[in-house]
Amino acid sequence: MESSRGSGGLSREYKLVMLGEGGVGKSAIIMQFISHRFPEDHDPTIEDAYKTQIRIDDEPANLDILDTAGQTHAWLTYEAEFTAMRDQYMRAGEGFIISYSITDRRSLQEARQFKQLIDRVRRTANTPVVLVGNKSDLTHLRQVSVEEGKELAREFQCPFFETSAAFRYYIDEVFAALVRQIRQREAESVRGSERKTRRNHSFWSRMRSTFHKKQHSEH
Repeated sequence: MESSRGSGGLSREYKLVMLGEGGVGKSAIIMQFISHRFPEDHDPTIEDAYKTQIRIDDEPANLDILDTAGQTHAWLTYEAEFTAMRDQYMRAGEGFIISYSITDRRSLQEARQFKQLIDRVRRTANTPVVLVGNKSDLTHLRQVSVEEGKELAREFQCPFFETSAAFRYYIDEVFAALVRQIRQREAESVRGSERKTRRNHSFWSRMRSTFHKKQHSEH
């Protein structure tokens, strides 16, 4: 298993946001991940947040997961009363799960709109994202091929999983992949800062050396 529940040690909190058209199984994916059960009677209109601690690659992680159930239309519109809150969520989120249903082609098209929204609000195309094609157990109702999902993930430059919330296929792997992306981005940022610091130090060292040489030549 990619991740397992655990405790102990200081855990960094990761703020994750679940996006996708209504009915694709966003809440079911989260509930299976959190409590290992499929919510037969879940109210799809309720937006909620969930917290859990897991271990990924033997490092603890506290996950704060926002389920945007029931708000799909508003997330993709410019309704004034909702835009400010939506943008706040988008900026606060560190990683995003964009989900669609393999039984609903329109939900795949909506997935592209969600990625465009993330890029627009955060003003970068480098935000950690995982693309999820849910309901993989309903093969007799499939409208979106595996290759189409992979192609969209290549466009997003992100990991891709086909999941089944009903049977808990690849649920843990989705969240583990997203946390790994966040950690990788952070490590890259630290390395970039260290390189910049070294360049600045080298620049000032050369400047001081030039200044001292000039002073000596004047004496």
